[in-house]
Amino acid sequence: MNKPLAHLVRPQTIDDVVGQTHLLGSNKVLRNMVENQKISSMIFFGPPGTGKTSVAMAIANSLGRPYRIFNAVSDNKKKLDQLFEEAKLSNGLVVIIDEVHRMNKGIQDALLPQLESGLITMIGATTANPYFSINPAVRSRVHLFEFLPLKQSDITEILLRASKGYTIDSQVLETLSNQSNGDARFALNALELLIASTKDETITIEHLNKLPKSLNISMDKDSDHYHDTLSAFQKSIRGSDVDAALYYLAKLIKVGDLDSIGRRLLVIAYEDIGLANPALCGRVLNAIEASKRVGLPEGRIPLSVAVIECALSPKSKSAINAIDAALNVVDENPHQTPKYLRLNAVGMDEEDMYDYDNPQSWYQIQYLPDTLRDKSFYFPGNRNSAEKAYAENYDKLKTIKRTNQLKTLRKKKGYEFILAFSII
Repeated sequence: MNKPLAHLVRPQTIDDVVGQTHLLGSNKVLRNMVENQKISSMIFFGPPGTGKTSVAMAIANSLGRPYRIFNAVSDNKKKLDQLFEEAKLSNGLVVIIDEVHRMNKGIQDALLPQLESGLITMIGATTANPYFSINPAVRSRVHLFEFLPLKQSDITEILLRASKGYTIDSQVLETLSNQSNGDARFALNALELLIASTKDETITIEHLNKLPKSLNISMDKDSDHYHDTLSAFQKSIRGSDVDAALYYLAKLIKVGDLDSIGRRLLVIAYEDIGLANPALCGRVLNAIEASKRVGLPEGRIPLSVAVIECALSPKSKSAINAIDAALNVVDENPHQTPKYLRLNAVGMDEEDMYDYDNPQSWYQIQYLPDTLRDKSFYFPGNRNSAEKAYAENYDKLKTIKRTNQLKTLRKKKGYEFILAFSII
């Protein structure tokens, strides 16, 4: 079986590792642990192609310890039990678990006591954020180390090491390093394809240009980078940076995930813009539906319209702040609904009940429970455009002294409160 180039050029010891100097540089934590011959179970997390599994292997080799690879996706509990039996006969077996965040409950239950006893040393590797994706019981028994995207210079050095026997033009190295987005595996796979596609020993930019253009976006749905991009997308719109918003939209479009783009845009419309431009919420939904109907690549056009309009629209978070404030109160104490507002106000005198036929009194009735009668949840945000009209009405309504004495309210004559809604 022909092994991929990325596999063939794996570092054998920590001295062969390129990058991750914040962990493996002189007097840094992982190097010191290896040099002190003292390592414990740990999890490496970070983007793909940053050397997590390779470093795990290099650590085991540097320590002279045997290691075995366990894939949490494809391997089962039976294989894990076999590794435990092997560990009893070996001197400090290192078990490297790829996709560690995908461990099922059975594997986790079997692993925990062995981590506790120290029978094995586990080094897990994952592209997911372990603070969210790893079981707390496992997480509490390991150390967490973040791997960073490799620098362009690191990628170039790795490519040079892998290209022995060939002369690679510097422009080719620069292009591959730049396109890799910090992912050494992507760069090595691209180099391998480039070498396989020509019989020449000198590889130039002309050879590279003949290949299909491919950029490494590095965003599967389980990766932190993917969610970071979605986060930056929303924050750019919230900050009215239309150019940044379009850039992150382009990255998401390259992945082809229209569903995630649509969900995030709809959240943005209601959360960040809200009452400052409520009509935009409907237009965003229409743009999302249009993009799904036409599909990609044409679907990028309605999405672009929606993103530009959202970014340049006035913003208001008053609606989300209001409902969150109300939810916090409910969490603290779900106060009882006043009897006169209940669907069936059993035992109440008719004069004390809500009067459906007396609209003149509706604005004077107290609707909050007595314990919350003076509580406010909504605070007007952006006073431009639409929310200005809502805010004016809100301020006017706040001047009314509402009452829970509906019998007294019924006896009032000649009072009528007129609320003028002039919503733009």
